[in-house]
Amino acid sequence: MRIAAYNVENLFNRARALDPRNWAAGRPVLEAFEAVTALLEEPVYTEEIQRGILRELQRLGLRNGDAARYARLRQNRGRLLRRSRDGSVHVVAGGRADWIGWVELTTERCDEVALANTARVLRDLRADLVGVVEAESRLALKRFADAGLVDGRRPIYPHVMVVDGNDERGIDVGMLSTADYPLIAQRSHVDDVDEVGRVFSRDCAEYHVATPSGTTVALLVNHFKSKGYGGKVASDAIRRRQAARVAAIYADLVARGIDHVAVVGDLNDTPDSEPLEPLLSGTDLRDVSTHPGFDDDGRPGTYGSCTARNKLDYVLLSPPLWDACTGGGILRRGVWGGRNGRLWPIYDTMTAAVHAGSDHAAIFADVSL
Repeated sequence: MRIAAYNVENLFNRARALDPRNWAAGRPVLEAFEAVTALLEEPVYTEEIQRGILRELQRLGLRNGDAARYARLRQNRGRLLRRSRDGSVHVVAGGRADWIGWVELTTERCDEVALANTARVLRDLRADLVGVVEAESRLALKRFADAGLVDGRRPIYPHVMVVDGNDERGIDVGMLSTADYPLIAQRSHVDDVDEVGRVFSRDCAEYHVATPSGTTVALLVNHFKSKGYGGKVASDAIRRRQAARVAAIYADLVARGIDHVAVVGDLNDTPDSEPLEPLLSGTDLRDVSTHPGFDDDGRPGTYGSCTARNKLDYVLLSPPLWDACTGGGILRRGVWGGRNGRLWPIYDTMTAAVHAGSDHAAIFADVSL
């Protein structure tokens, strides 16, 4: 059985602000979007909150109109703002209950060559279970799998699941599995809370699959808080909370007799980082990249230039899976490496960075049950 994690960077539509070619413009947009989304959920819009709403709308280009290049203000019922002819803008809603609406990021179509290379990675990967990161919806992932991942006319992955998570941008986690590994149970953790509040930026999606030998394997698919925008102290704290909660979910599974568990996905931090400590040091889960049979082709990272500081994607195995592990590796042929894309062999269809299947490599573990 091959267990993998792959960040597909959305399949058909992606927020314009997430375009890595224009990250200088996209990063402040994402920061403003996160800030205004939180402010709009406040039950009472105090004067301070109103000033904050107007400030973030200004950063998004939405102070004087409901549509801008990177974002859109939806005012479906009731009004958030009053825009006067003299150019002044005022928040007229008294709180969240006074209007129905939201701010959303505008999207654009993903490059078709990139989409084909995403499929090529998954075909070459030949994994039985894939934890998929940044899928925009189950329908999108299923359409992609049914059209681009086929053996003859039969889909390679007949079992496709995505549960909408907490990310307002439509960046969710899901799972693909082959016919021999049917999905038999699932659980979402979008509403998990700790003493601070809601834990997961997206979800820790819990998928249980049956194996041909009759063993049940639980797959916990994650996408932790990004380092890409927001303050370091705050984002580190969120990732640590997320790592601690995944560790608790894992402990609960083992206590219930489910001991074949893999934690997979984009954890957005390095193995030696303090935020991941509760998961990597506080449990008996083992990172497949430390297995003697693991082959990383001399590059330990999974993102960007794939250096050690870019080791962000993981397949963590519980003791029974670790004992049955025979090795693993990283498939990075779909990643544009460096400025010229030639830090490692890439697909012949990739002639520019925009053609990359993803800026993340796929990582996998081989397990013999």
